[in-house]
Amino acid sequence: MVAQKGRPMYKIVVATKNNGKLLEIKNILEELPVEVVSMVEDGIEIDIIEDGQTFEENALKKARAVKKYTEAIVLADDSGLEVDMMGGAPGVFSSRFAGQPFSDERNNAKLLSEMEGIEQSKRTARFICIIAIIMPDGREFCVRGECEGYVGTERKGNKGFGYDPLFSLPKYEKTMAELEPEIKNRISHRAKALEKLIIELKKLLE
Repeated sequence: MVAQKGRPMYKIVVATKNNGKLLEIKNILEELPVEVVSMVEDGIEIDIIEDGQTFEENALKKARAVKKYTEAIVLADDSGLEVDMMGGAPGVFSSRFAGQPFSDERNNAKLLSEMEGIEQSKRTARFICIIAIIMPDGREFCVRGECEGYVGTERKGNKGFGYDPLFSLPKYEKTMAELEPEIKNRISHRAKALEKLIIELKKLLE
């Protein structure tokens, strides 16, 4: 913890190697007196097997694994896409939906293939984000955010990552990957979870 402009500055280590995810978290948490760094930036080079059956299990597993190496606050999220027509798949398997080698391109291609010929009214889906936090004293809690939309028929936009180019938002008539960051950081599943997190962190950091 270091002082900045008269306020205490806490460090949050994010259990991710995904730079896109890290940037979103940094932007949304900028109002808090915290320094946000990735596990890699903090010198934590470990591989975590995400074998939980729920987003909550995976988020907590990642947070607990990283917490062993730092006294800072640890933040971990597990997020994914649930498609109604596919019974909630890919769900917790979103990042490895198409198998190895894991890539957004292959995952999006498989999703398009699975949804081929499905009419728009039946392409409803939602992004889910669970964020787990472990405080320096060991306290743990989770928050949840969701964003409703539908699976598009083609990739559009280049501002996001993951399934963002396929996730369409009727209200904006754009995919998540076409939205400007300031809009995405208000309405995304991760933004909604982080909004709840900010409320809790403000209480804990006072």
